Amino acid sequence: MPVSMTALCDDLAAESAVLRDVLAGLTEEQWRLPTPAEGWTIADQVSHLAYFDDVALRSATDPDAFLAEKAAMDAEGGVSPDTFVEKFRDLSGAEMLAWYDEARGRLIAALRELDPSTRVPWFGPAMSAASSLTARIMETWAHGQDVLDTVGVVHEPSGRLRHVAHIGVGARPFSYYAHGRPMPEVPIRVELTAPDGSTWTWGPDDAADRITGSAEDFALLITQRRHRDDLALGIVGNAATEWAEIGQAFAGEAGTGRKPR
Repeated sequence: MPVSMTALCDDLAAESAVLRDVLAGLTEEQWRLPTPAEGWTIADQVSHLAYFDDVALRSATDPDAFLAEKAAMDAEGGVSPDTFVEKFRDLSGAEMLAWYDEARGRLIAALRELDPSTRVPWFGPAMSAASSLTARIMETWAHGQDVLDTVGVVHEPSGRLRHVAHIGVGARPFSYYAHGRPMPEVPIRVELTAPDGSTWTWGPDDAADRITGSAEDFALLITQRRHRDDLALGIVGNAATEWAEIGQAFAGEAGTGRKPR
């Protein structure tokens, strides 16, 4: 089945709404609450999403401008999410929410019109427009998880977890690159139970190394929102174990992960 940008945009809009519903009810004090990401408040999580929505829009619609911006960042030592969020800490919660709404709306409107196979540059390898959208779904889910954890709201599992899992599986080579390690030439089978009870799979069905469990637990692992000891995942084989330790679905420098609860 061909990739549908309309379906991907609809899923991004739906995941965006989950987070927005929580943000809309926050007091100014709650916007400044620390989240599980060390040093980041709820406001920082949202400014990160809004900022990189704007960057993703430039990547998709004006790649030359994006590449010039990236070159300037590289000349200053590379992309540092911590540095970016510091720039926006004077914004109020209302201003942050308005930025999030506007940036997300602009991105969705523009990407709906693109061919899914259009190549767009990014901080990691270049990717298709469809993959860029999938990455925004993953980022929204992951940073939304931190926000919802902070205010004690349950992040209800949905079929959109497939996007998070898919990009996480595809990012296996990059995870090794980010950690400066060679990736073993060992295939891994990933078998996940979807929220509706169906099974999602990646990799050869006869692979000895395997990761099995719920799609939600795998998403929490591959976005580094939970330590693997806190998840009910079956991890078999040395290659699968190593990947579970360093895997990350996001671009940029190697993530530090989370400590066991």
